[in-house]
Amino acid sequence: MSAPSSILVGNIGRTVWVKVDGRGTFQNSPGVKEFVKQMIQRGRRDFVVDLAGCELMDSTFMGTLAGVALRLREIGQGGLRTVNVNDRNASLLENLGLDQLFSVEAGPSASAPETLQQAVADNEEDAKGTVLEAHEALIEADAHNAVKFKDVVEYLRQELTREDRADD
Repeated sequence: MSAPSSILVGNIGRTVWVKVDGRGTFQNSPGVKEFVKQMIQRGRRDFVVDLAGCELMDSTFMGTLAGVALRLREIGQGGLRTVNVNDRNASLLENLGLDQLFSVEAGPSASAPETLQQAVADNEEDAKGTVLEAHEALIEADAHNAVKFKDVVEYLRQELTREDRADD
């Protein structure tokens, strides 16, 4: 059994660092998404995701990264880089075509912050919406992903529509 996952953050100048320790999953994706949204609202445009301690990533977490990169592309400034990516995670990112959307680097970055702080806790409140957005971002990032995630997207859309009707 693996240790609990944590997301640590820090800044060097105007670059935002996000370090994944453990697993990048649907459980910590809503928190990452919200943190990045806040940083973008504050004018930050350069993001580095350090995967040195990341055991593995699920499709929702990778879709969340894709969503960040797509948002930065839409803004027309900045970008996303992943560093310290092991072979397994590099293969996952490449299989979804995400290496065409953002940089996937095996090596470390010389300018990592000396201290990082726990900033993003697991947040399952908006899990279905985050999972849907993440998978839609994967499809937008690479059309080949539509076949892989069509059923997930369709199911989540139906679930969210059903929940919206129940709330009315």
